[in-house]
Amino acid sequence: MSHSIELFERAQQVIPGGVNSPVRAFQAVGGNPLFLQRGEGAYIYDVDGQRYIDFVASWGPLIHGHCHPAIVKAVLEQAQQGMTFGAPTELEIQLAEKITQLVPSIESVRMVNSGTEATLSAIRLARGVTGRAKILKFAGCYHGHHDALLVKSGSGALTFGVPTSPGIPESVVSDTLVADYNNLDQVTQLFGDYGNEIAAIIVEPIAGNMGCVLPQDGFLAGLRKLCDEHGSLLIFDEVISGFRVAMGGAQELYGITPDLTTLGKIIGGGMPVGAFGGKRDIMAEISPTGPVYQAGTLSGNPLAMAAGLATIQELQKDNFYPEMASRTEYFVDGIQERADDANIPLHTHYVGSMFGMFFTAAKQVRSLDDVMACDSERYAQFFNAMLKAGVYFAPSAFESAFVSALHNQTVLDDALDAFENVFTNLK
Repeated sequence: MSHSIELFERAQQVIPGGVNSPVRAFQAVGGNPLFLQRGEGAYIYDVDGQRYIDFVASWGPLIHGHCHPAIVKAVLEQAQQGMTFGAPTELEIQLAEKITQLVPSIESVRMVNSGTEATLSAIRLARGVTGRAKILKFAGCYHGHHDALLVKSGSGALTFGVPTSPGIPESVVSDTLVADYNNLDQVTQLFGDYGNEIAAIIVEPIAGNMGCVLPQDGFLAGLRKLCDEHGSLLIFDEVISGFRVAMGGAQELYGITPDLTTLGKIIGGGMPVGAFGGKRDIMAEISPTGPVYQAGTLSGNPLAMAAGLATIQELQKDNFYPEMASRTEYFVDGIQERADDANIPLHTHYVGSMFGMFFTAAKQVRSLDDVMACDSERYAQFFNAMLKAGVYFAPSAFESAFVSALHNQTVLDDALDAFENVFTNLK
């Protein structure tokens, strides 16, 4: 019996399902989860000593790979001075200055501890500023597990949300509207019906939690226009895309300016982190300068701030983003070519250093309905075959994958060799 299996059996005795986040349980792909021991560059190693090329990157934060020396050094030096104080430090100012310098729409930013906390706080702020209750979100965009946004559409796409989990009263999501991603006509109709009640639209400008789904031309600009016309705020959830697809995130890439932005993952360099920020007058409504309350014991903790600063400093090196985009393009084009050669129906998306793969013969994947029509059983077969070949993807067909700065040509070519072998034998 492998050590991972032994640990999973032990974990199930004291942790619900044996994991601290559901997708880690491998239920969508079968088998037992890997228990990991260490990471180095583009690789991870499990407790049985097996090495894998890692395209999960801890679900996105590790844009510089595992254990980057500058980031490890920054964390160790800070840990020796103190891990948390519950009081201000210069590090949080420095990271805030970096963010406001590099993301033009953010003039003021508040640090928190997770993406969920960031989106929760941004929505509370939007409601407080506008005096309105309703929020509009999109099916397939995940903004954390807080009650108001853990919803799905009901009997039709144009609907109030209904809870996707027990423990969330219907009354809590009665002010959450749900539309299909990339469907501007639905959003326009919702604003026609409820425009003077909608506090904000919240959207992943690049959807990263139903695979990697890109916004169609005019979609984000249309959301901006509707918010302006109706006095609503536009919130970009860039927890995944922020500092991943460009220095200024998806908003820089597509030239759209949101009122509020949520960040996480990369700005903590692998440490627990989140942030929300935007126009100075809006952020001034947050306590202690304004009446909208938000607080956190570990917010802006120095370990996360040190890791985030070191991460961003590495991102600022010459030609970083063009090189990452070129590398990802080479890799994803190689995946598509090998799928085509093996007559495997596959549709791929990529932007910056994030990408998605969809086992479908469809010519486009632009919404949750399109994603759900893909062959998840084939993905499970693919996942397990790649794992045996030493390549680690997310144990779910509905997640983005990531290339890091340490996925060099040799690593990518090794992974492409595995793709070729797996696709050739995939049923």
